[in-house]
Amino acid sequence: MLNRAIMNRRTALAAVAGGIAVTLAPAALALNADEARKLVDRLTDDVMSVINSGKSETAMYDEFERIFAKYADVPIIAQTTLGVAWRSASTTQRSAYVEAFRGYMARKYGKRFREFIGSEITVTGSRPEKSFFVVDSTVKLAGQAPFEVNWLISDKSGKDLMFNLIIEGINMMRSEREEIGLMLDKNGGDINGLITDLKTAG
Repeated sequence: MLNRAIMNRRTALAAVAGGIAVTLAPAALALNADEARKLVDRLTDDVMSVINSGKSETAMYDEFERIFAKYADVPIIAQTTLGVAWRSASTTQRSAYVEAFRGYMARKYGKRFREFIGSEITVTGSRPEKSFFVVDSTVKLAGQAPFEVNWLISDKSGKDLMFNLIIEGINMMRSEREEIGLMLDKNGGDINGLITDLKTAG
């Protein structure tokens, strides 16, 4: 079983990206390794700027939600997280779910960001993998050994966006899909109930 320290830092890093595991069909890549790397550089710079800003937690959550919307493929992430229930959801429910999910992610993981004050995220490389790119990085937290984080970047949605995060080999977004599944089960499969819960959860 993973110890609490590792789980905490994995939970916190998941917020930086807010991504979900998604299987992408092979496609021609317009995105290249350098562009993928620059995207992660900008993403991490924006996140660390907020973390070290001294703003209140509420203000930080708003900033994290903005960053999530800017750098992550939120519609694909939300759809993947909801799983098969997405198929039966109405257009209105899908839109409401994506919005609620975005806020939920910002609040849930934003609470862990204080651990990142004064930390460093260093991008170390970028490489193609099937129809996307993997950007490798090293994270240094105070009092802990450095650990590896891999950012999965794709342009399948028409923009260069992050769609998943792997921390020390652990697929964080697969875990998030399981969490949403449990919340949906708690609501008896009712998507409206799940949306309501997401608006206050985190």
